[in-house]
Amino acid sequence: MIKEKIISAYETMAEKYNDLIEHQPHNAYYDRPNTLNLISEVNGKSILDAACGPGKYAEIFISRGANVTGFDISPKMVSLAKERNKELANFFVHDLSKPFKRLEAQSFDIVLCALALNYVQDWNLTIKEFYRVLKPNGQLVISIEHPFFEYNYFNSKTYFEIEHVTCTWKGFGKPVEINSFRRPLNECLMPLTNNGFYIDKLIEPKPTEEFEKLDPKHFEELNNFPAFMCFRAIRKS
Repeated sequence: MIKEKIISAYETMAEKYNDLIEHQPHNAYYDRPNTLNLISEVNGKSILDAACGPGKYAEIFISRGANVTGFDISPKMVSLAKERNKELANFFVHDLSKPFKRLEAQSFDIVLCALALNYVQDWNLTIKEFYRVLKPNGQLVISIEHPFFEYNYFNSKTYFEIEHVTCTWKGFGKPVEINSFRRPLNECLMPLTNNGFYIDKLIEPKPTEEFEKLDPKHFEELNNFPAFMCFRAIRKS
């Protein structure tokens, strides 16, 4: 089953992923700075880090005075997030595609979901849960693989389909097969606008200068064509 393969992949690379998270170029100097630029003042705010990984985003938010709750489908990632952030946040194991039963309605000012929704086939339930747990006018900040990049990368023939795809990651220890779902741009935006959000800002990010020092090849590529897309949506009152 696809979900078991996704969990297995992240359990396999969790330790190495955590070791490299500070300076891995696509995370540290591409996704993270651009995604964080979409998030306003967090001091005193309640933040849900949905699919928190090893807790790096949570660490940043905590350092800026936020109250953080996070979850991830990978038990090892949750353990690493707890280790990184000690007792300063609440982390638990949970599947992003399932109802967030332990989280109260309208309990968060901000929800972050970074580079994780591509592992969810149907976004509608997840977006509805983001809406439920956010306060009115709360912010939902998402980063995903860019749909046009994925269409080319996976040599897809049916752009308008939501398509199960696989690739091999070699940057986190031994090669790991990654299973995910490629989708058209329409299927990235309509689940938001159909479920109580309006899109406030969308960016096709460029890497920071630090990226070039570590990976000049991909630095040049990302300045010519985006691999990720970041957007902020606001929960309607």
